[in-house]
Amino acid sequence: MALGYISASSGLLKKQTAEGVSDYVYTIAIPLLIFRTLAEAKFPDELPWAYWFVYFAGAFASWFLVQFITAFFFKRRTKESIIYGVSAAQSNIVLVGIPVVLTAFGEAGAVPLFLLVAVNLPIMLATASLMIEGSGAGLTKKSLLKLLRVLATNLVLIGFAAGLFTRLLGFAPTGAVKGVVDLVAASAVPCALFAMGLSLRHYGVAGDFKVSALITASKLLLHPLIAFLIVRYWLELPPVFAGVAIMFAAMPSGINAYLLAERYRTGVAASAGAVSLSTMLSIASLAFWMWMLGLGIR
Repeated sequence: MALGYISASSGLLKKQTAEGVSDYVYTIAIPLLIFRTLAEAKFPDELPWAYWFVYFAGAFASWFLVQFITAFFFKRRTKESIIYGVSAAQSNIVLVGIPVVLTAFGEAGAVPLFLLVAVNLPIMLATASLMIEGSGAGLTKKSLLKLLRVLATNLVLIGFAAGLFTRLLGFAPTGAVKGVVDLVAASAVPCALFAMGLSLRHYGVAGDFKVSALITASKLLLHPLIAFLIVRYWLELPPVFAGVAIMFAAMPSGINAYLLAERYRTGVAASAGAVSLSTMLSIASLAFWMWMLGLGIR
């Protein structure tokens, strides 16, 4: 990210470069990352529905609250509000979540960590893509056919469906095919970070600060609070599963929301600003939730 920011600040690369790199990430690297994750996932015999519910209940509550506020009070367009909603729900699990959770819980946190990593990205990006593609003229017969045609060619959804289909068949890529998939999927994170660094030079935190602050507050406060209240007063989970769900909910806004904004060319300033602002402030929020859970550093 810093390299991208420096490259843009020095004039070495232009804003269009960020759009080109993010297009590559969204249309090629992310779909293959989703495909590989689902195709190779090793789920337990009994799926942890309660654990997933704890995390996603808070995520979607944060999503729809921010989407509602930005649409009705900030008077933003529907697609833009959807981008802001997913920005308030999508956690930075890979870049921040994995090291924090493994540091806090040790090897005991590896299983619940993987179970959430395996489903979070596909669910969030597939839901956002469906909502954005269907937000145009509404689902009339003509628009429904157009929506179905667009969705049939949406590479994120294709990657999601292909991964599920491959898993159901019990087939996983091997040999040269696996080598290509692994290489491209591995490029998603560094390319996304580089593209975001380029865009932050143009947008920064102050690009649309009020919306960025709203997204950050909802992501760092509301999302983990709902997860905490559910495991405290409603659903009983094993302590490690409960702790991982809460800690993942407390993560800053993930970069995939920014990639969606770049892909649809809307809400880029606020989504990029929210990723930066929430990442900076998450130092305090993560420390608070670790204290609430009685966690030390291993």
